[in-house]
Amino acid sequence: MKKQKQPNKKLQWTKFIIVLVLYLLFLYWLESWLGLIVIPFIYDAYISKKINWQWWKDSEGLTPHIMSWVDAIVFALVAVYFINLFFFQNYVIPSSSLEKSLLTGDYLFVSKVSYGPRIPNTPLTMPLTQHTMPIINTKSYIEWPQWDYKRAKGFGNVELNDIVVFNYPSGDTIVSDLRYQAQDFYGLCMELGMQQYQGSRNLDSLSMQQQRDLFKQIYDLGHQYVENNPNEFGMIDSRPVDRRENYVKRCVGLPGQTLQIKDRIIYLDGKANKEPDNAQFTYKVELAIPAMDFVGEQFEDLRKDLGITNEDLAQLSQYGYMPMTKKTAETLRSRKDICKSVTINTDAQAWGLYPTTMYTGWTRDNYGPIWIPKKGESIKLDINNIGLYERCIKEYEGNELLVKDSKIFINGKEANSYTFKMDYYWMMGDNRHNSADSRYWGFVPEDHIVGKPIFIWFSSDPDRPLFGGGIRWNRLFRIVDNIK
Repeated sequence: MKKQKQPNKKLQWTKFIIVLVLYLLFLYWLESWLGLIVIPFIYDAYISKKINWQWWKDSEGLTPHIMSWVDAIVFALVAVYFINLFFFQNYVIPSSSLEKSLLTGDYLFVSKVSYGPRIPNTPLTMPLTQHTMPIINTKSYIEWPQWDYKRAKGFGNVELNDIVVFNYPSGDTIVSDLRYQAQDFYGLCMELGMQQYQGSRNLDSLSMQQQRDLFKQIYDLGHQYVENNPNEFGMIDSRPVDRRENYVKRCVGLPGQTLQIKDRIIYLDGKANKEPDNAQFTYKVELAIPAMDFVGEQFEDLRKDLGITNEDLAQLSQYGYMPMTKKTAETLRSRKDICKSVTINTDAQAWGLYPTTMYTGWTRDNYGPIWIPKKGESIKLDINNIGLYERCIKEYEGNELLVKDSKIFINGKEANSYTFKMDYYWMMGDNRHNSADSRYWGFVPEDHIVGKPIFIWFSSDPDRPLFGGGIRWNRLFRIVDNIK
């Protein structure tokens, strides 16, 4: 029998003190002292050794080999969970809402310490998953315990024109069928309700209270349809804040600012905001050549230089419209051999925009003015503006809210003002005519902010095979702060 080597007590105490100091600094940063219950276990692991943490090393047969792999896998999962939770995570751009600033297929290094990491609402979750286990398609998190919102100190706050990753605000309610999980549940109910509603849709003669009643009736019809068709939509379910889908948009409005969009230009407190260089709008394109020729190899280099994707070409072929930057539009307009005309699309409907409980007449290109709530500041409430802020008051800040006979009741008491408990932000995509953003689902509360993209660590073109020109080498390790 081998004689066990006695541990160096001085070295063990040194390791324990270093680990303890680092752990206490970590708890101080989080401002959460619940983790003090772990200290006796740290002490035992380094000093007292009452618990045999690696009991399997003394076993015989295959047990040591199997358990060594289990030990390594568990350690890796815990380390990944810890790093993703408090420091950084990977995020891939799934759609074209930020084209041409961030492209579909860009993989981002997202820093959580830039704005400060959140203490998780649902701490018991499987690492490397957002809300669903792959293959088996079940929840990847346990809903208990649920912790209140709290954020550790970061390097700074969200600034104007920052590109921000956040949890989708309207993702609090979903249907379980995977085909509809990514769709806005409230928009889905309104769309289905509109299909079934048989009454008059003339809003000009309706008071604001009557408008609210009408929209509620339409929404209830859609909600009931979803409930009555579980085979198509699945069951109605909810998600906590940190388990909702991750979105990435540009912050174009800060807490306390008044935002208005006039002829596609964003104004903050009456002053025009700087538009991103890569901002896109949809243009009507009349080709001078057959569409198949423009799609062909002859113009492949031109399309690549202008960043025209297969998705853009599909829209052009189907509708005659294509999203473009100002520079791309001017280039195509100058190519008379390709285009007869390139004109910006001014068509815009006044339905389907936020808020969904009142008719404003606003469109995606002419929207507002709307004041963005700021923590600690109050706003006067009445029947004419409650639709803008009721979701903040009720859903995000947890109050009971009722509007009856044009009177507003908050937590059972009549109210004519409200003081906000959180900061809110206005997020929009750079692809302005092809972006589901705050114009459609409203404000982003501070407790939904995930982090700030720092750089692109990998990028692949979904229109090309990965090893056939699909890797965008010129985008690798590109700093996101330079994409303005």
